[in-house]
Amino acid sequence: MGKSGLQAVLTLAGLEQYIEQLPPNNLARQFDFAHLAALNQALEDLFGARGGRGMALRIGRACFSRGLKSFGAMAGMSDPAFLVLPLNTRLKLGLDALTAIFTNFSDQQMLLEDHGEFYQLITEISPMAWGRTTDKPVCHALVGIIQESLRWASDGYEYHVQEIACRAAGDDACIFRVNKKPIGQS
Repeated sequence: MGKSGLQAVLTLAGLEQYIEQLPPNNLARQFDFAHLAALNQALEDLFGARGGRGMALRIGRACFSRGLKSFGAMAGMSDPAFLVLPLNTRLKLGLDALTAIFTNFSDQQMLLEDHGEFYQLITEISPMAWGRTTDKPVCHALVGIIQESLRWASDGYEYHVQEIACRAAGDDACIFRVNKKPIGQS
């Protein structure tokens, strides 16, 4: 996107105050969910629905790989002892760790449910859907974060992650379905 692309997104989102000075990189809850929703909307407005979705997925993946992967329980997933665990165990532990990070360090409470062939991650408060009204799911950055966390926990496998319900589309919660089998495995 580059510097000028970032400036355009921030301006379109009404967040010009962050053009010269980005928000602090800390765990204080200082960046309002309304700002994240505005950024999400600005990506769609600037790049179109498909382009905005693609950018948000990449942003989510980058958020995980540049920061969240070294956070708390996620940091231990590169340990050789973790990598010898069965793939299904690593997948579950990775989702448990991601859920714990969001629940303990943000206002985004997450719940993990096991549905046999797939998992569901459920959040009633999604920063991407905050205050938005649409006809389709919009939490693409969260999908990217989940995808990248699973790739990290599985040592390189890709998993199908789909937002199947979204508060912005009128649902009670944002729900993400995660297939237990990696893409390409039967």
